[in-house]
Amino acid sequence: MPRTGRQRERLFGDGIRRICAVAAASTAAEMADLVQEGLRETPTIELRLDWLRSDAERSRFLLWVKKKRPRGATFLVTCRRREGGGKLSGDVEAELGWLRRAREAGCSWCDLEIETFRRLASKSLSGLGLPPHILLSLHDFQRVPTRLPSLHAASRSEADALKIAAQARTFGDSIRLLRLARSSRNLVAVPMGEVGLPARILALREGSALAYAPVGEATAPGQVSLHALKHLYRAHELTRRTRVYGVIGDPVGHSLSPLLHNTGFIARNVDAVYLPFLVKDLRDFLKAVPEFGVRGFSVTIPHKQSILKYLREIDPLAAEIGAVNTVVVRRDGSLYGCNTDYIGILRALEKRLTLAGSRVLIFGAGGVARAAAFALAKAGARVGVCARREKSARELAKAAGGEVVARRALKTEKFDAILNATPVGMHPHDQVSPLLPQELNCRVVMDLINRPRMTRLLQIAARKGIATVSGVEMFVPQGVAQWELWIGQRAPERIMREAVLRALRAEEKSRQHS
Repeated sequence: MPRTGRQRERLFGDGIRRICAVAAASTAAEMADLVQEGLRETPTIELRLDWLRSDAERSRFLLWVKKKRPRGATFLVTCRRREGGGKLSGDVEAELGWLRRAREAGCSWCDLEIETFRRLASKSLSGLGLPPHILLSLHDFQRVPTRLPSLHAASRSEADALKIAAQARTFGDSIRLLRLARSSRNLVAVPMGEVGLPARILALREGSALAYAPVGEATAPGQVSLHALKHLYRAHELTRRTRVYGVIGDPVGHSLSPLLHNTGFIARNVDAVYLPFLVKDLRDFLKAVPEFGVRGFSVTIPHKQSILKYLREIDPLAAEIGAVNTVVVRRDGSLYGCNTDYIGILRALEKRLTLAGSRVLIFGAGGVARAAAFALAKAGARVGVCARREKSARELAKAAGGEVVARRALKTEKFDAILNATPVGMHPHDQVSPLLPQELNCRVVMDLINRPRMTRLLQIAARKGIATVSGVEMFVPQGVAQWELWIGQRAPERIMREAVLRALRAEEKSRQHS
């Protein structure tokens, strides 16, 4: 029977119990392995029976659950039909049948689709023989439903808890779901999609009864891995006092900034979290800043210049550069912008050559190219700019006191260093180089892309015997400068750097074995 009053509170417990590991695989053996792996991180596990490839595998797995279910574990069983976005090809009775068998195996919770509930003649869940606790779920893979409050109210008496998982196309969509979670202790709010990812991480802070994370393969768009949700973002520890930072860009899923900054927060025991915000519309994001409690954010492609018009104040050097990569949200909500890219560029290149008097080519004319041009010019280098858009190249060269270099001239011109300041060659399109081997006539090549660490451009340069500088050498110091600006204390740079390098090495190793 549904709980009432105080009994309805904290249905899944506190802390780590509110992180629900999702186990989904095609065979019983694989599912069992995922469950055991998930239980090392959290006692709450969702069992996706619909992902198992046959009834025989479902039977085999439930037998394992009955025999092996550890004490203290909470199993939430799901057997979602295709109509509700799952993989079960059977009808309503098939779904209910597997949920009944899960109860016999010892599962205390089940997730019942709202489509199934609506097909019940009596519209009553009692007497169906389901697990004792029922989570009624709505999945909308297209949008956030407009009737969220009425839907929530209608289902309160029919289940122990309600889950609303909906595609967040805007940050406003995410906020609507979080507000609903804030109003009830027995609601699971799941903003889906990459735009919804930050809200998904903050959902527990806002009162969502659960936050889902896959042990293995993702089962819904925009999911964060179980390890990242628990250890990197620490979703179960976040409160309204936690300072929120992030990176805005499009794309942003490749960014190593969450790893860099959160590693620093953890090492220094700072109550803060850093999130990736996929931002297509700056106004949509900026409207959400107060609701999310954002205190500062990094800016990457394509917003480094377009953010300028939203700033109340800008650092003089950033104003001269005409691009911002770091924003502080002040107490009154106003935005202050500055640029730390130039710090990273100088620190990376100064180790390889004397900048004063050197001739350096910048390939590209966007926000990071502007930071590079001004940083190098101020260091005494002679700056050349080559870009696909000739007008942009002329404007940047003029502003930085440099020269425009035509692409056709690269085969004969010589430079001390060449910097790639375009996104060409960035993960996942890392088999592409922005420049040809015959265009690299220099002593040093630096790629401002940091993922992968050894881009195709750098591989070509190394084969020609040219010294290479990875974008990581620029990425870490610019991020450390941001961290220290926001937090007001010295960053653990060595620990932050090693975390990034470890992740890149693991990625390279995985790519070699695939």
